[in-house]
This record gives sequence, structure tokens and C-alpha cells, in this order.
Amino acid sequence: MRDIDEISGDVLNVAVRLHRDLGPGLGLMESVYEALMAGRLAKMGYAVARQQPIDIDFDGMRFEGAFKIDLMVDQRLVVEIKSIERLLPVHAKQLLTYLRLTKQPVGLLINFGGDTLKEGIRRLVNNNTSASSAPLREPINRGD
Repeated sequence: MRDIDEISGDVLNVAVRLHRDLGPGLGLMESVYEALMAGRLAKMGYAVARQQPIDIDFDGMRFEGAFKIDLMVDQRLVVEIKSIERLLPVHAKQLLTYLRLTKQPVGLLINFGGDTLKEGIRRLVNNNTSASSAPLREPINRGD
């Protein structure tokens, strides 16, 4: 099994090469970067799942495919791809949610929309594994 830092490094190297070769991605859709990254990583020997569904259990109900992860690399690294002008805090929260739901330790948020890729990379670590296994709860109405 490959080290998570090795996997992350390879994913980032592929992303940098794509950004350099194709330029800023405001003209290309996220799905194009996703497909190209998946292809290059697969050529390197990685198992890559595209648009991997995430199920949610809530209040005794199961919601299959409630979310979809852009790329899951070697069943260990969650990669969320964007092609927008700039990243917002909500994008990091989205990735953190995916990490918690899948109980994965590390994820990469990569935005191909900026002039340089460096400004569009975020590495998030899931430090809250206990919360990922806790069921969602409805707020208690205390009559306040």
C-alpha cells in the first residue's frame, strides 16, 4: 500500500502538468480535468474511481448516492476538482464533509481556474474521525 503523502504528491504533480499544458481552466469544465487526471493517474498504476457515490444514513433512512466524489485515488485519497475563479470556504467544507463521510484521512481540493495552480490547492486533513461515525441529529426543541 502506498503512503498517502506519495499518492498526494503524484496527484499534485499530475495537476501541475495539466495546468501548465492546458492553461487556466476557466474555459474548460471540471469534468475535463477530472477525466484527464484519472487517465494519467491510472497510467501511473493507481486505482482511480470517478464520481464515486457516497451514501448517507439519517433517521433510519438511507440516501444512496447523496454526494459524489470527483476522484478517489487508491481508495485512500479524496480529490475534489474545481474550475472556478477562486476557491471559497464552502469548497473546503464540501471536501471535509466527504472526508468525514468516507472516514478518509486526507483530501485535496484542486482549482484549475486560477492563473497559477499554487493558489488553487488545498490539502485538508480529517482530524475528526469520531464525528464521521456519529449519526446526524435533529436539534432539540426546548420551547425557548
